[in-house]
Order: sequence, then C-alpha cells, then structure tokens
Amino acid sequence: MLNRKRPACGVKHVDGQPTVVFDTVCTKGKRPWLATEQMHEILVGIWRDQATAWLVGRYIIMPDHVHYFAWATERTIPFDNWVKFWKSKFTWAHGQQDKRMQRNDWDRRMRTESQYEEKWEYIRHNASRAGLVEHADQWPFQGTVFNLDW
Repeated sequence: MLNRKRPACGVKHVDGQPTVVFDTVCTKGKRPWLATEQMHEILVGIWRDQATAWLVGRYIIMPDHVHYFAWATERTIPFDNWVKFWKSKFTWAHGQQDKRMQRNDWDRRMRTESQYEEKWEYIRHNASRAGLVEHADQWPFQGTVFNLDW
C-alpha cells in the first residue's frame, strides 16, 4: 500500500470519457473558518465567474475543508494550476491573510457516473455525520455551481 506524505499530482484525461475530478481542499492548519455565508458567497462567485477553465458542479463547504466536483472544459488548463488560481483569487477576495487554504489538495478522477453519484451521496452527509445539522439537506453551505450531466 502506498503511504503518501503529499497528494499525487496530475489528472489523466481519457479520450471518449468526461474528465470529472473529485477534489478536497483543506484550510491551513485545518482551522474552522470556511463555513460562513461570506466565504460561501465569495467561493461560489469565483467558481462561477472567474475560475471557469474547469467547471464546478456539486460542492459542500465544511468548516475546515471543501469538497467539490470539477469538470474539464474545452479550454482546460492543468487541474493543479486551476486549483492554485482559484485559491489565490479566493484569498485575495476575502482579504484575510490569516485565513488561507493548504497548499496541497487531494484529487481523484471519477471514472464512472455511479462512482460519482456514490461519492456525492457520501460527502453530502458530512455535516450531519459531524453533528452540525440533523439532516444533510439542512446544511446551508452546499449546492451546485454548474448543472453538469455525466
């Protein structure tokens, strides 16, 4: 079994298949500052209006991390570059230098629609498993930026 200290880099594109990536980005030091209306609005705005080389579909923002699915577009840049781009835009937009994201992220390409749906069903229950809400649908910091069909 591989025991990595850092995430593997790069997303493999396969001809004839959509390139869909599940990604997790944590706050620096796993500090719980991310799940607020202000941060939610800023982050979704950046994904919707500025960071469109990859399109964010479903996402959930937890206090100390964010999970999301990103879809390759025709003008896709390398995934790692795109993540760095939106993280820097996000840090600049919220203006609080003590609130940063970790440098690395954990990404995994979704190979099938069923794998994608299973992963979404698991992560959308994060807030209820953490005791932040009773039911997953009550968590206000989740949604869909772009409706993307497999």
